[in-house]
Amino acid sequence: MGGSLTALLIAVVGVAGTLGAAVLTQNRADRTKRMELLAAAEQRREERDHAEALRLAELERQRQSESLERRRACYITLNTASRQYVTAMTNHLHALRRGEDAVTSLEKLEAARAAYRDSYAESQMIVPDPVARASSAAKTRLNDAYRALKEYAGEPVTYAGELAAMDDELHQDVWPCLGAMKRAMRTDLGIGD
Repeated sequence: MGGSLTALLIAVVGVAGTLGAAVLTQNRADRTKRMELLAAAEQRREERDHAEALRLAELERQRQSESLERRRACYITLNTASRQYVTAMTNHLHALRRGEDAVTSLEKLEAARAAYRDSYAESQMIVPDPVARASSAAKTRLNDAYRALKEYAGEPVTYAGELAAMDDELHQDVWPCLGAMKRAMRTDLGIGD
């Protein structure tokens, strides 16, 4: 009985070893497969994160491009309107000084003033602070000149000296402010001198 028990014990150990090896091999294969699946999932997550980062970067680039284009259009409108406003003031001033019919030039001045106010109001919502400061300074000069011109226009004969001096005021005070505003706009757009 000793030999058959030993043989049985060896047989059981052999079968257990064979079955244990199969279980261990399967367990190792399952662990390897899980690690591969985790690595693949991590790779997909990284690819999704990278694609999302690229998408967000593209959206930001597009937003910046649209913002730049919106500011550019606003700057063109504001610059044009302000220059036309000063030109209309100058034309009205010359009409008053020459004693011509100032009604037509006054209508053009009022139309230019309204266009300027509209473009300035739009710019307040769009432009960055440096340009807003420059355009505000220009607006103040334009308004001061307009107020003086309206006051002098009521009695052009009485204010003949003031009307003559106002032409210099427009060239020495108002135009430089418009130039500073234009430089601020160009700087914001990245346009060098």
